[in-house]
Amino acid sequence: MKFNHFQSLVDNFFTVNEAGELSPAKYQNIPVDRLPALVLAYLGDAYFTLYVRTRLLGYEQNKVRVLHTFDAKIVSAVMQAKAVKMLKNELSPEEADIVRRGRNAKSTVPKSATIAEYRLATGFEALIGYLYLQKQEARLSEIVDKAFAIISREMTNISPK
Repeated sequence: MKFNHFQSLVDNFFTVNEAGELSPAKYQNIPVDRLPALVLAYLGDAYFTLYVRTRLLGYEQNKVRVLHTFDAKIVSAVMQAKAVKMLKNELSPEEADIVRRGRNAKSTVPKSATIAEYRLATGFEALIGYLYLQKQEARLSEIVDKAFAIISREMTNISPK
């Protein structure tokens, strides 16, 4: 990104309103269902990462490197893809559509996952971001709890009951 382009973005992030307070310059009151899938995934990734890190504190509080190793594995595209595959039959048609939108969004795929895994993980993250922005806290909690359980079982090779 060129410096001038970056500076333009920074200048447009915030404006000062009549009360002298900082406020977003644009994109206010945009319906969640009109947001691009990658924006939903961006937010969903942050939410799921924070969720996982918080859950891991129940197991370990002193070894940050160990915590990071586990959280990186849990939030990886490979593990998220496995979770969303296991959850697909539990999704509402609206939720399945958000996953599909996220899965079909075009983005750069890292070497750590296959294209299919990365696309599914993006769909999962888009769903998490969507539920978060829609303030569907109970459903969001249900999905991330189940995903965490699925991934934990996968990592420890424990069959579900």
